[in-house]
This record gives sequence, structure tokens and C-alpha cells, in this order.
Amino acid sequence: MVLPTAYLPPLSYMQALMSEPAMIEQMETFEKQTFRNRALIRGVRGYGLPVTGSELVRLTVPVKKVEHKQLTRDIEISYQTRWQHQHWITLVSTYQHTPYFLYFADYLRPFYEKEYKWLLDLNDELNATIISLLRKERPLLVESQKLKIESRTQDWSGLVWTDKHPWQTEVSVLETLFDEE
Repeated sequence: MVLPTAYLPPLSYMQALMSEPAMIEQMETFEKQTFRNRALIRGVRGYGLPVTGSELVRLTVPVKKVEHKQLTRDIEISYQTRWQHQHWITLVSTYQHTPYFLYFADYLRPFYEKEYKWLLDLNDELNATIISLLRKERPLLVESQKLKIESRTQDWSGLVWTDKHPWQTEVSVLETLFDEE
């Protein structure tokens, strides 16, 4: 299976990546406004209260100007804004009260401190870490369980961030990682 790269993708993407031998497509033409550099998480209201299902937050990794038909492997991350700091603060405020955030935060924080030149490198390393954490046994809270990953078939090519695509309401795999009991 060949999948496009993705930043903090939904669980269904990770299931596809984990369920069978998969390769990440590097030679495709980069499509703007896709999950290749965007993620969707649940936001928080004041006092750390979770928002309702319709109040979702998009996290976007800014990229340098994309030329017409530029390959995904050639997409550079822009650091003109403090996007890493903003993403990390958003993740902390959203997930700090979930059962496993503190357990996994130290594995993810380095991705928001190190500057990656290429989007593909950031996504590959971040997703490899998340897969490793999904397979990791959780600490004992009530009763420790391993996360059950089930395979689902879904076409991940060309999905864009518009209101016409229902997939965009699927939140990041972080929701499962931090909250799975």
C-alpha cells in the first residue's frame, strides 16, 4: 500500500500504515490544503474543559512557497512563525488532563523543539514515534490493556481540506493515544 505523507493523521490513516506493509509516497505532486501538513484536534474551552464535537482546531505546519507541481519530497518547512511553540501549547492545553498525556509527552516534545528542513522528515519521524507509542503498553491505571488496531480500507490520496469531505472531521490519532484506556 502506498500512502501520502501526513502530519498527526487520524487513527484510520495510522491503522492503514500499521496493518500491512506500507510505503510513503515521496514523488507525488504536493497538494496544498491537505492533511500532508495539517491535523485536526479537539480544542479546549477555558479552564481546560473539552469542546463539543463541532469545535475542532486545525494545526498547520507552514511550508515555504510551493512551486507548481513541486514534489512532496522537496517541500520545506517555514519557520517564519513560531508554529512549533503554538502547536505544542495547543496540544498541552488540549490533552494535559487525559490519562496518558504525561506518560507520552516527553516522546513528542522533541518534535516541537527541533527544526526540520523537510516536511517529509518531520512526518516520517513523528509517525514512526506515534506507531511505537501506540504499540507500547500503557501504565497501570485501572487495568493495563494494549491498544487494539483494526484495519480499515480507505483511499487517502488527494483528500483536501474543504467542507465537501466528511473525513476532515476525523481527529488526530493523538486523541486515541492520550485517551485510550
